[in-house]
Amino acid sequence: MLHIREVLNNEIGWVREQRVRAYEEHAQTVPIEHWNALKRAILSDTDAQTGVEFLVAELDGEVVGSIVLYPAKSDAYDGLVDELDYPEIRMLAVSPNARSKGIAEKLVSECIKRAKQKEYKYIGLHTADFMTSAMRLYERIGFERQPQFDFEPANDGIIVKAYRLAIE
Repeated sequence: MLHIREVLNNEIGWVREQRVRAYEEHAQTVPIEHWNALKRAILSDTDAQTGVEFLVAELDGEVVGSIVLYPAKSDAYDGLVDELDYPEIRMLAVSPNARSKGIAEKLVSECIKRAKQKEYKYIGLHTADFMTSAMRLYERIGFERQPQFDFEPANDGIIVKAYRLAIE
């Protein structure tokens, strides 16, 4: 059975490493500078900022995925994006051996639910074209492009694209 919960303090380092393993498939498809920037971002401790919700997906007692929900008006991208008036999803990761089980969608849905409980009208995220399965998931859920909040973290032509979902 799948259970979404807050990360435990003793799991944080391991879960950050799990994020790297989940994203490693992209290391061969993007320039090395971009991979290094992405790896630094997913290993960073920005997920420990005040108000950040660091969630994990536990399947049959094993942590198989994670996601981070940054509060509105927080610096989720180390100054690369203006602070937004709505929460931002970051670092969605599912272990390769646990994919195709709906875990990513459940993690995103939990973030949407939490934002709705706090009465936000929107929730946002950023992703890139090389993350094709993530982009399909976000678009299927109903996230829409917000190109005015795009950025280029590694000056290599790869644009990190902004998306936003109106919360009903």
